[in-house]
Amino acid sequence: MLRRSTDMNSSRHRLHAARRVTLLVTAVVMLGISACSSKPSKVPGEGLSADKLYEEAREQQATGNFDLAAKLYARLEGAGAGTVLGQQAQLERAYLLYQSGEKADALSTIDRFIKVNPLSPAIDYAVYLRALINFNDNLGFLGKLSRQDLSERDQQAARDSYESFKQLRDQYPNSRYAADARERMGYIVNVLAAYEVHVARYYYRRGAYVAAANRAQTAITEFQYSSATEEALSILARSYDKLGLEQLRDDAERVLRTNYPKSALLSGDGYNTASKPWWQVW
Repeated sequence: MLRRSTDMNSSRHRLHAARRVTLLVTAVVMLGISACSSKPSKVPGEGLSADKLYEEAREQQATGNFDLAAKLYARLEGAGAGTVLGQQAQLERAYLLYQSGEKADALSTIDRFIKVNPLSPAIDYAVYLRALINFNDNLGFLGKLSRQDLSERDQQAARDSYESFKQLRDQYPNSRYAADARERMGYIVNVLAAYEVHVARYYYRRGAYVAAANRAQTAITEFQYSSATEEALSILARSYDKLGLEQLRDDAERVLRTNYPKSALLSGDGYNTASKPWWQVW
């Protein structure tokens, strides 16, 4: 009986010791969790003045840390609301969003800026940036067109870009961005006209001559001075010929011959055998 009592006492001591260890470990863990949770989280730009916020954001942008820079600019927008520095932060953030491929957010930021700050000295840049976002996202400047089928492109974005460039040209003719806007407008006109001719050619090759004539006529009427007019006239004349409309065919051919006397499209079905699309000039 003594041995059994001794064994039982020993077991109780071990059990109490194990419980003390468990409680001690639990207390240590809880203290650690409490310490971690009480540690303040670092908010980008917290405690910085507006000037310092701008300096920090510019520094992060220069080193390529666009995400942090955008957060700092967003904070500066609130801290400097109604000030020139706050406006600058909003424009800088819109540009960073554009550079990061976040087109919708960039356009939303720009539209908000234009609505709230119509008299800002940077309003011309805001209009220019809005046009540029649509232009580069959907057109590319003298680069991507030769590698992509026009029917796959977003023509509404091209039209939106054109309208913004036109607004800049008409409302801010002395802007430093006006000359570039005019150049890009000419390019967009050619792209839009090329799209109409592309569709007209598609219809013609599939025997939809009425639709082909209509799209060719649209290209001629809306984009009279574009580089697409030559082929548009050719498709128009050939479509009328297929439809048996001889007078209209002759009129279209006469206009083509008068304006493009050396055109390869005056005889044969030249654009069907071209080694590359007519609009691929580079």
